[in-house]
This record gives sequence, structure tokens and C-alpha cells, in this order.
Amino acid sequence: MNPETVLKQIAAEVSVCTKCILHYSRKHAVPGEGRPEAEIMFIGEGPGFYENEQGRPFVGPAGKFLDELLQKAGLKREDVFITNVVKCRPPGNRDPQPEELAACDAYLERQLQAINPRVIVTLGRFSMAKFLPNARISEVHGKALWVNGRLIVPMYHPAAALHQPSLKATVIEDFSRLPSYLEMARQGQPDQTLAEEAPASEPPADQDEHPTQLSLF
Repeated sequence: MNPETVLKQIAAEVSVCTKCILHYSRKHAVPGEGRPEAEIMFIGEGPGFYENEQGRPFVGPAGKFLDELLQKAGLKREDVFITNVVKCRPPGNRDPQPEELAACDAYLERQLQAINPRVIVTLGRFSMAKFLPNARISEVHGKALWVNGRLIVPMYHPAAALHQPSLKATVIEDFSRLPSYLEMARQGQPDQTLAEEAPASEPPADQDEHPTQLSLF
């Protein structure tokens, strides 16, 4: 099946999913949206109030800021794919729990396989932990890392900059590097990479860890 068909099938499954308790309180599941052949995939934490109302990712205040960040980086929302590590809203926008992350992980993995993006941008520490379980976002944000053959770029969640205005300039600067990272990804992973030991983890550390090979740029 082509990527568009696979993504539609995943979205249909997500809309009726009952694998974890989040389905009890959802209004709309939020599987994600964007270009099926996107070179850049953004992965956030989970839907919020507005996303739960509309069934679309990043449509609230953080989403508006994300649109601004994409524009500053010379990108358009319709050119990328946007999703979250959990597809239903955690009550009160609380942190997603390990069992909820685990329940949604297969959907995310299938989305990754279907889209096969050149660059994965993680927004916030929960999506970062899927690829970099031992990293601290304060130390690696805005940097490109090869992880098991994929170029991962950890970023602060746009909502963090809204809650902490002091972070806004940092987030804007980090996003400005995306065009150069995309070009780096197009060239492919270097033959020789520098394996780095990531610092001690900060929560969440309850997800299944993925073995990683890192090279930091």
C-alpha cells in the first residue's frame, strides 16, 4: 500500500482505539496529519483541548506558534507531517503515562515506516525519550543526532515557549537550523559516526528503551 493509504488506515484504527484509558474521555482522537511523503516529521506529546475538539494536531495556541516557527524556517504545514506520541488527550493535559505511550507506540511506528521521513523533530521530552531515552532536552535541544540511521532533532515543545517566554528566542533559533539539517539528511549519514553516551535520563524513563547510536552535530 502507498503511504497515503496506510496513514488513512492508521487514522481509522486510532479513531476507534480502546487500548488504554484515554479513549474514555476523548472527544476526537488525533492521529496526525500532513504530507504522506513528508521529508520532515514532527512528533509532539499529546492532543490538548483544541485538538480534542477538532481531531487535528497543534491547532491551539501552541499550534499557531508552531505555524509561525515553520514559516520562519521556510516550511509550510502542508509540506510536513505532524503527530504525537499519544493520539488521545490526557485528561487535564497531564503527562502521558507509560501504558498510554505503549498503547500508541505501534501506531507511531507504522506512521514512521509509511512516511519514512528524512528528519524527525521531537517536540518536548516525551517524544524525545522515544529516540533518546537518556538525553536531557536542556542539553540537546536544537542539535541534530543520527539515531539508528535517522536524523533526530530534539526541540522544546512550542507550548514551553508560551509558558516560559524566556525560551522563545531559543526555540526560534533552533527551528532556524531545520533547513540545514534537512540538507544534511539528504546527504545521508556519514560513514564514520561518533558514538556518544547521553547524559543521565530525566523523566520519562518508563518507556521501552531503544538502542541508539548517536553522532551529534
